[in-house]
Parts: sequence; structure tokens; C-alpha cells
Amino acid sequence: MLDIKFIRENKELIQLAAKRKSVPFDVTALINTDDKRRELMTSLEKKRAEQNAYNECIVKAASSTDPNERVTLIAQMKTLKDSMKAEEEALKTVMKEWQTLMVQVPNIPDMSVPDGTSDAENKEVKVWGEIPKFDFQPKSHIELMEALDLCDFDRGTKVAGFRGYILKNDAVLLNFALWQFVLEMFTKKGFSPRMVPSLVNKNLLTGTGYLPQGEEDLYKTQDSSYLAGTGEVATMGYHMDEVLDKSQLPEKTLAFSPCFRREAGAHSKDTKGVKRVHEFFKFEQVILCEASHETSVALHEELLANVEEMMQALNIPYHVVLNCAGDLGLGQVKKYDVEAWVPSQKAWCETHSCSYFHDFQTRRLNIRYKDAEGKMRFVHSLNNTALASPRILIPVLENNQQADGSIKIPQVLQKYMGGRTVIAPTAASSVDSKVTPVTPAKANN
Repeated sequence: MLDIKFIRENKELIQLAAKRKSVPFDVTALINTDDKRRELMTSLEKKRAEQNAYNECIVKAASSTDPNERVTLIAQMKTLKDSMKAEEEALKTVMKEWQTLMVQVPNIPDMSVPDGTSDAENKEVKVWGEIPKFDFQPKSHIELMEALDLCDFDRGTKVAGFRGYILKNDAVLLNFALWQFVLEMFTKKGFSPRMVPSLVNKNLLTGTGYLPQGEEDLYKTQDSSYLAGTGEVATMGYHMDEVLDKSQLPEKTLAFSPCFRREAGAHSKDTKGVKRVHEFFKFEQVILCEASHETSVALHEELLANVEEMMQALNIPYHVVLNCAGDLGLGQVKKYDVEAWVPSQKAWCETHSCSYFHDFQTRRLNIRYKDAEGKMRFVHSLNNTALASPRILIPVLENNQQADGSIKIPQVLQKYMGGRTVIAPTAASSVDSKVTPVTPAKANN
């Protein structure tokens, strides 16, 4: 959410931001609604002052020699109260409309963000690593996982439904190795680890910008709570309605949580495998910092550098793209995506998303601090994926596959897997583990 004063003073800039982000928003409608809100609030404030004056007069009239004076004043105040009641009801309606429009105002993209309408127009800014050249036909992560008995997609679907999966055996060990590696790496960098809930209330999703626009991708519970698709939501809610000490900033958190996404807009995309799943786990980097554009920019680059260091340690080829304006979320000022090379697809696959928001989220969530002059300011917020699993297994497995069907374990993960260097086929993994449907026996009557 942006400051209404800023919006009123920069109407053309807001409308341009909406156009660049391809967001259907009419800033004039908001300004007109805000005019009504201001008029009603001013009128009510004036009438409350009149009401206070009437109260004083009525008290004085109690000792008046004119018996009709007090009755007349009470009648006049009743007329005033009726008028106030009508305006208060009108203000409630206007406020609801105003709040609805305010949460639709897009944040303004940074000047460095290129124009464009979709991810096809994102700009590649860096490539790292050597694309592996195999002397055999590389297999997909699905083929590798099934051949090595690392995942059961059929039983996953039986248990959890569409896009279900069950990690098994060395895939579980590899997954935990990745978690341990990331936890150790980021805590050494000064990030405070935090396990946060996935089950969150609506206010947090509105505050972080996932509602109202992204509701179709969220799971909603019977009590109107939601299952979040990232630990960023609960982490941002941690300091909601608080005033932080400036000495706490920047606050760097490594948040871990189960995550849930309906993938509502991806019905026909990646329907098998572990790229687009409804339930997954994620480490998220979240930073709160002072209200400084320069500080936000520097920390944004730091978040990106952390992920690049991690990918390089895993020896996964990747590239970094700068998202165009049309591929930014409502609140994002600037975003990088890190995409890993996937040999079977001969394409890049997004593994990390790195964003900063200025005070867009914190203004909604009312997270503030006092600056050096004692002035109350809204902190700035940033986030970037640290690790999303099981998706990260796709590039790890595919880039490290060998001709004999085994998988090289990245060197930095070997210590977490008992010193092992490979995941090799075993007798157990060669057994067909497909689901064999069984007709249920009829119960004896």
C-alpha cells in the first residue's frame, strides 16, 4: 500500500506504474473516492465540535430562568445527531470503497526495470556455470527418480490427489542434506533461523500483497484462514503493529515452513514431477531494513549474491534475469529470478525469486521504527527464496546424472550423507514399484 498523500501528488506516476505492470487500475476513481472520504471526515469533525458546544450549552441552560431554552437546545442537538448518524453511515460505505481501491494501487517499478508484458521479455543479466555435455541421452528428473526409487508419483496421487508425490529413500536424504547445507550457510551469514506457520490469517496475506489479487492460488480453510505459499507471509506478520528499535535493523531472517499452492493458473503445465506441486517446503530469506532506497538496493543485491553463492557451491549452472514490469507483482519494486539449467528440457527452470518492496508491505502491516531524528517511519522489506524443495532436486539430479544411471552427490552435500559420493541403482530400486490396483474384497454380510 502506498501513502494516499503520495498517490494524490503523483497521479500520473501511479497510472504509469499500473500501465507498465499491466494492472487494471483507475487512479482517478481512487482520488474521487478519497475526496468524498475527506469531505465526510471534515464535516463529521465539525459536527462533533458543534455537539460538544451544545453539551456545554445544555449544562449551562440547566440553571437558566428560561425553561424552554434547555428543551430547544436538546431538540437542536438531536437534529445534529441524526445528521451525524447519516454521515457516519455514508462514511462507512465510502471507507469500504476507499480501502478496496487502496489495496489495488501498484507499487512503482524501479527505473532499471525494463518494459514488457510477460516473463518472455525478462532480461538476462548473468550466466554462470558450464552447461553439462553428456555422451548419452540425459534423462528427466522423473525418469531418474523412478529408476532409482526416489519418488512414487502414482501413490502420491493416490494419497494426495493431483500433483501428489512421495519422496523416498535417497531423495529424502538428499533433501535433508540440502536443508542442512542451507541452514548452516545462511546462519553463518547472520540470518536468524525461524520456523513459521503455514496457516495464517487473511490480514497477513492482504498485508504482504497476496490478496486480493492472488486468491485463486491459495487454499482457504473452513474457519477462513489460509495456507500460505511462502514463509514470507508469517515472517512479515511477526512484527505487525510493532515499532522496532532502529538498532534492530537490518533484521535478517531465514524462515522455514511447509508451503501450499493450488497452481490454479497452471492446469496443463508440468502435471507430473516435482516442479509444480501443491505442497512443498521452503527456506525464505526475509529482511527488514531502514527506510532508505539505497539500503534496499544494496540488500537486494546481497540477497541475490547469497543465492548465487549457494548455486555455485552446488555447481548448478544458472542464469539471472531481471523481471520486466509486466512480470512484477503488485507490490514489487524490482525482482530478479534465478533459473537453473535443466538438461532434459534444454531450458532454464526458476528456482529463486528475489524482490524488494520499499514500504509497500510494512505500511499495510503497520511495521515502523524511529529514525535518528525520532521520526516514525515504515521499515522497508525484501525477500528471496533460499531453497524450495523438492523443486531444487530437479537441477541437482539432472545435472549430476551419469551414464550408468547413478547420480553424483554435490561435494558440499556429501558430509551430510555420510560421506557418500553417488546415489547408485540398487536391487530394490530395480523392482517395479508402480501401483497395482486391487479390487476391494466385498464385506461378508
